Amino acid sequence: MEYRHLGASGFKVPVLSFGTGTFGGKGEFFEAWGGSDVAEARRLIDICFDAGVTMFDSADIYSNGASESVLGEALKGKRDKAIISTKATFRFDDSPNNVGSSRFHLIQAVDAALKRLQTDYIDLFQLHGFDARTPIAEVMSTLDDLVRAGKIRYTGVSNFSGWHLMKSQDVADRYGYPRYVANQAYYSLVGRDYEWELMPLGIDQGVGAVVWSPLGWGRLTGKIKRGQALPETSRLHKTADMGPPVPDEYLFRVLDAIDEVAAETGKTVPQIALNWLLQRPTVSTVLIGARNEEQLRQNLGAVGWNLTPEQMAKLDAASAVRPAYPYWHQEGFTERNPKVV
Repeated sequence: MEYRHLGASGFKVPVLSFGTGTFGGKGEFFEAWGGSDVAEARRLIDICFDAGVTMFDSADIYSNGASESVLGEALKGKRDKAIISTKATFRFDDSPNNVGSSRFHLIQAVDAALKRLQTDYIDLFQLHGFDARTPIAEVMSTLDDLVRAGKIRYTGVSNFSGWHLMKSQDVADRYGYPRYVANQAYYSLVGRDYEWELMPLGIDQGVGAVVWSPLGWGRLTGKIKRGQALPETSRLHKTADMGPPVPDEYLFRVLDAIDEVAAETGKTVPQIALNWLLQRPTVSTVLIGARNEEQLRQNLGAVGWNLTPEQMAKLDAASAVRPAYPYWHQEGFTERNPKVV
């Protein structure tokens, strides 16, 4: 397993990490993802360790805390081998202060996560979303306190826009607080918006991408075929409208290109989609999820080989879309504003 630096930090993470959204299975949304109990989680974690996948990502809202609880129980006796990342800021319950990035909520959320995870520290703590109602200086000073207290070691964000992230880095620099080194972002062969602004920002500011939903919200599993109905087991039956939109013709154009590359390489659709991501700028690690051992082992087959430049170009061309303004306009000034991909 290859390890890469997490952004501009000195900390290394495996290029594949395990997303534990499938642990717990509480509530209709997360039940559609999966429902691994502690016994199954232990088995999946052991397979990850054997393959060199040592980072496990969760969030407090995953199955209303059950994902973190299952992960913590499954890692008993193995905590020293694992890198744990988790997230908070989304509403956890009906309490008026149990939401956002206020000092009150972040301290409360971290302490609660530590209990559920049965650990003294979190390796990477990420804000799950931007809170426009809390001053950024309050957020960054709180994270600084949590780092100094030894409760978290590195900080990151998720689902921020470029200006959210850049303003936060500026406040960190101004007051000497820890800078964000990770951006957990949606990025896939059928969702390349990350490249427009967040990727150049990541290069400039030393922020590594922790990629979520690398298979395009379940669309690049190899089970979706042109002219065929969704498989009965697809989570898209329940969650398609909750995730990133992908027009059918665009999806099948990309899938056709992946199928061509699959025929050339003997690899599966998910393996090709994951390997493509691992060759993109700023990507530190890609989160893979799995309902079962078979899915996990297939995803692990995405490493140890590389697509050729010609195959990368074929996938790039098939998945390319016209950027939103002002990015399409900036493409006309590449002499002084070069593209990063």
